[in-house]
Formats: sequence, C-alpha cells, structure tokens
Amino acid sequence: MNYCCARCLVGAPFASLVATGLCFFGVALFCGCGHEALTGTEKLIETYFSKNYQDYEYLINVIHAFQYVIYGTASFFFLYGALLLAEGFYTTGAVRQIFGDYKTTICGKGLSATVTGGQKGRGSRGQHQAHSLERVCHCLGKWLGHPDKFVGITYALTVVWLLVFACSAVPVYIYFNTWTTCQSIAAPSKTSASIGTLCADARMYGVLPWNAFPGKVCGSNLLSICKTAEFQMTFHLFIAAFVGAAATLVSLLTFMIAATYNFAVLKLMGRGTKF
Repeated sequence: MNYCCARCLVGAPFASLVATGLCFFGVALFCGCGHEALTGTEKLIETYFSKNYQDYEYLINVIHAFQYVIYGTASFFFLYGALLLAEGFYTTGAVRQIFGDYKTTICGKGLSATVTGGQKGRGSRGQHQAHSLERVCHCLGKWLGHPDKFVGITYALTVVWLLVFACSAVPVYIYFNTWTTCQSIAAPSKTSASIGTLCADARMYGVLPWNAFPGKVCGSNLLSICKTAEFQMTFHLFIAAFVGAAATLVSLLTFMIAATYNFAVLKLMGRGTKF
C-alpha cells in the first residue's frame, strides 16, 4: 500500500494541489468573513440608520437569505474542490503515462483506458484478485474518466463566480465611500464643503427605502460611527471576503486551465508538455 501511494505521489498534479489549497482558503475566507460582515451591517443599520423595524425588515430577510446561501456555498465548494483534486490526480497520471514520465498504477491506467478507449480490466478471471485499494482506484478512475464534463462544469462555475466576485466588491465600495467621507469630516481643512452636509445615506445605495427615517447620518455623528469597533470590523471583514472571492476565482481558473490541458492531451494523444 505504501508503495502504491508513493507511486501515486510521483504523479501528483501540483497545479491542482495549489488550486485546491487556494480554493479552500478563498471559500473559507469569503464565507466566514462574509457571514460576519452581513451580521455587522445588520447591527449598524438597526442602531444608526433607522429606528423603524418596517424600514429594514426586508433588508434583514435578504441578509439572512444570503447567510444561508453562504452555508451552501461553503459545503458545495469543499466537496467540488475535493472532486477536482481527485480528477487532477487521475488525469495527470494518465497524461504522464502517455508521455512515459513514469509507470502509473492502476489509478492512472483506469482513467487512461476510459478516456482514450484503451484496455479496460486486468486480464482473465483466473488471475489473482486485485488489491482492495487498487480496485477502489479503478472504480474511481472509471467515474472520473470524463474530464470534459469537469471542464464544462468548472467553466460554468467560473462564470457564476465572476458575478459573485463583482457583487462582493459592492459593500467594499459602500463602506469605502463612508470611510472617505469620515476622513473628510475629521480633516475639515481639506474640503470646502460644510461638515454638516457630509453624509452617508443608506437609501442612496438601495439598502433602505427612500421613506426610511432618518436613513442617513451626517457630520460629527457619522464620524463617531466610523470610529466604532463595529464599523471598522465590518469594513475589514468585507475586504477580507472580497479577497477570498478573488482567491477562489483564481483557483477556479487554474483548475479550468489544468483540466482543459489534460483533457486535450488525453483526447488527442498528441504532443505537448506535461502540466
């Protein structure tokens, strides 16, 4: 068993390993920080921007819905990331077998036979029974032997995540504008506007309805909000969630490039360099 594991590690797909680590890190950062940032936003709205529950009732429902989506997103990506890593191991093993880089175990041979149409199976029934680990590898090889499907799913997932990445920039933009306004209030000599006219209006961003009261905070009151630990923490959590979304996007692109290359080599059985 140790020898089989060592042989499999020789064909480790380093691009997929890096992408998997980046995917897990990015998703954990995005989901964890995003969840807490949404909770902090809810508290800030309730405390400073509206005293009427009816004004922000819809916002709270949306926040709770997003938090449930975050739970599902975390579960899905950890499962799909593991599947992509397994696919990387099998396709890379088959590709390196084609180029003769190393003699693969049955893990790589199973996929190579499935994709390229080569031999399947191990010989006559009279031969000795395969090791249990090798049989599992062989079954997984048949199931994972469709890299074209993984390429298509990963491509669609990347497009969807591009939208998530763009949406994660919106709260960062809102909080950054509010923080910039507070900086202007803290240094009145650097702006020609009156401090009382410098405001953060939650209604302007669609966070609250236009009839919400007060809906905005101005002047020294806004500056005091920006100095609170809740605002600072929520702002930085949204930045961290944005960074996590970016890391996840990079990992998906890496997965897609690696899977596309391996699939092309396996399909054409032509020339190329190993990925």
